[in-house]
Amino acid sequence: MTHHAPRILSLIPPMTQLNVPYPSTAYLTGFLRSRGLAATQDDIALKLVLEFFSPSGLKAVRVEAEKIPQRKQSSTITLFLEQFDRYVATVTPAIAFLQGRDPSIGHRICGRNFLPEGPRFESLDAYIDEEGGDPLAWAFGALGVQDRARHFATLYLNDLADVLREAVDSRFEFVRYAESLARSQPTFEPLVKALAAPATLVDETLKNLTILAVDRNKPTIVLLSVPFPGSVYAAFRMAQAIKAHDPEIITVLGGGWVNTELRQLKEARVFDYFDYVTLDDGERPILALLEHLDDKRPRLNLVRTYARVDGKVRYFNNSEPDVPFAEVGTPTWDGLPLDRYLSLLDMLNPMHRLWSDGRWNKLTVAHGCYWKKCSFCDVSLDYIGRYDGAPAALLVDRIESIIEETGQTGFHFVDEAAPPKALKSLADELQKRNRAISWWGNIRFEKSFTPELCNQLADSGCIAVSGGLEVASDRLLTLMKKGVSVDQVARVTRSFSEAGVLVHAYLMYGFPTQTVQDTVDALEYVRQLFAEGCIQSGFFHRFACTVHSPVGLNPAEYGIKLKQLPPITFASNDVEFIDPTGVDHDILGVGLNKALYNYMHGIGLDANVRSWFDVKVPKSTVPRDFIARALARQ
Repeated sequence: MTHHAPRILSLIPPMTQLNVPYPSTAYLTGFLRSRGLAATQDDIALKLVLEFFSPSGLKAVRVEAEKIPQRKQSSTITLFLEQFDRYVATVTPAIAFLQGRDPSIGHRICGRNFLPEGPRFESLDAYIDEEGGDPLAWAFGALGVQDRARHFATLYLNDLADVLREAVDSRFEFVRYAESLARSQPTFEPLVKALAAPATLVDETLKNLTILAVDRNKPTIVLLSVPFPGSVYAAFRMAQAIKAHDPEIITVLGGGWVNTELRQLKEARVFDYFDYVTLDDGERPILALLEHLDDKRPRLNLVRTYARVDGKVRYFNNSEPDVPFAEVGTPTWDGLPLDRYLSLLDMLNPMHRLWSDGRWNKLTVAHGCYWKKCSFCDVSLDYIGRYDGAPAALLVDRIESIIEETGQTGFHFVDEAAPPKALKSLADELQKRNRAISWWGNIRFEKSFTPELCNQLADSGCIAVSGGLEVASDRLLTLMKKGVSVDQVARVTRSFSEAGVLVHAYLMYGFPTQTVQDTVDALEYVRQLFAEGCIQSGFFHRFACTVHSPVGLNPAEYGIKLKQLPPITFASNDVEFIDPTGVDHDILGVGLNKALYNYMHGIGLDANVRSWFDVKVPKSTVPRDFIARALARQ
């Protein structure tokens, strides 16, 4: 074994987000540097997109598009080929505009005769008013050139992504690349087949970008962080490229998807690509692995790490305490091209756009969740179950050093649920230092968020909060062990809204024993919350039962039976179940999402909630003034 100092390169595989770097490599790189190690990072996801959305990238795509026989070409492809010269002329300015480097071109983009307009622009027709006026005046008013142009430029990029998907690689998406290959796949077979298939132009580009990053950083170890199913395939393709390029380089797989899905890993072929797979927070396992590679620790004493030994998968876990949250160091974005990220504006709702628009520094207030009781949540896993905070002074030190490094004062706190006490201390500390920032994050709508605290948080820079209302039904909230009631949520969200803070509600449908009546009633509560100005946006998620949640661990308590899982050698997380109510939640989901989309645009708030469903549903049993009365009791 080599005994010179290790050089560690952390890579973000496609696809994650385009407006900010996914924070895992920033956390790890900051931590490793705080321990005096040579650590660098790169964002291959962003580089892949920028490579394709350039004149040379579009020319390569055209070659592939022209191979499609004319009779099989969609309107998207036909338009791309007909307008090709305009696409080549506009792609560089459009990208520069979305990167915030060329704002003046926004005026031309707004004129609607600069960018070629493909099928994605048809969504604008929904907004044309009766007088035939400006379709987006309701959203942007007379000013807002930059925002309007950003929305058009985003639609233009989506058109180009559709071309890429149809002509080059059917798996390509901005956020979920080849996601179906990694969605709780019990066996490795589909992924192996895809990795053995001839490389597409996207695969080739990904390989070249990976090798460039390796040659530039000259690492001895490469960490690939996979947060979502949509970045699994690309991570394996990248590891494949690294192994072919230089088999001496050690490759390590970790990240959020691994932590939830690969806890029963038995598939030895994974180790044709990765030398090690680590679970949960990476700091301690990586320190242990570095000691092992330096012959200072036997393999047996690795921490939460899988390896292949004599052809079989072995799991090593020497129980050692994790690195305390106060000692993980400050994330660093050094090495990530912060001026090249794209601020996209796909949803016009002011709260929704925070996820894709603007460069937010990602930071965690505390490790894990202080509540950790919700029955649908993976509370048995470390990233939720191990709660560990840090003093406010240390958090603000981290905030100040990040501002100094990035020049950006916007923060997105990525906690499962930021604790009210910790947020209050943080606000006190920011005020004490007279430090101006803006921030938003995830919370629980609990009664500790009094009107006074909401005002104090708004004064400290809080612009938005998101939280789980889940199913707006007190019976189901109790079954979920959510620890909140509908009228309490109404009062807390109203306090935030009145303090000038935007509120986003995570909603859920299809929870065990949820009836059609429950669903209709939940939508009526949601309608009233919008109408009373308590929430400004929301999103309906379909409930999925996971093997690590209380529902998955004790299904009988929730009135359901789990379906038999196939033998697992690779990934396992979601588990199907039989619900005796037999409700067709898919049909209801269409109506729920339609209602929500309209509510977020201020439309249909007086309509009967039954009108959103395509099937006959019962009348709501919720009084139409339920939320108004709850607020009056405040």
